[in-house]
Amino acid sequence: MDSIDLKILALLQNDATLSIAAIGEKVGLSQTPCWKRIQRLEADGVIDRRVAVLDPVKLGLGLTVFVSIETADHSREWLERFAATVAAMPEVLEFYRMAGDVDYMLRVVVADMQAYDAFYKRLIATLPLKNVTSRFAMEKVKSTTALPLPAPPRNTRHAPALALVGE
Repeated sequence: MDSIDLKILALLQNDATLSIAAIGEKVGLSQTPCWKRIQRLEADGVIDRRVAVLDPVKLGLGLTVFVSIETADHSREWLERFAATVAAMPEVLEFYRMAGDVDYMLRVVVADMQAYDAFYKRLIATLPLKNVTSRFAMEKVKSTTALPLPAPPRNTRHAPALALVGE
């Protein structure tokens, strides 16, 4: 991945609706080479998907809950059943298996406390859980989908070494 690829990724992270022509102009490429680079980045899985980021509050989903889960069962079978069940719950936006004192962490978005209570009851009915702790977000201070991209590779071309006199 070179500096042009990184510039393309930065632009797409900020606004995936930009036209190929606009992206190409900003990175110094014509449309066809720009389109080919984007196609390659998608084929390589660097660009996972392009989506619209919605405002949950404007959709009536004003409560974000971080749910920590501890379990006594760490078998593969239990995890597969638990993962399939939780992944199917539309309120769960993120689901992580953790290291440390918490086994799983969920980010859940719902309308209100009543909706969370209904979600919680469905969650604890799925499989035996040792402990479930809910933490309610009071204010969103920062939220982004943009990843911190690495610095572009430095130009490694060097001027040819001059031969020393007498060699």
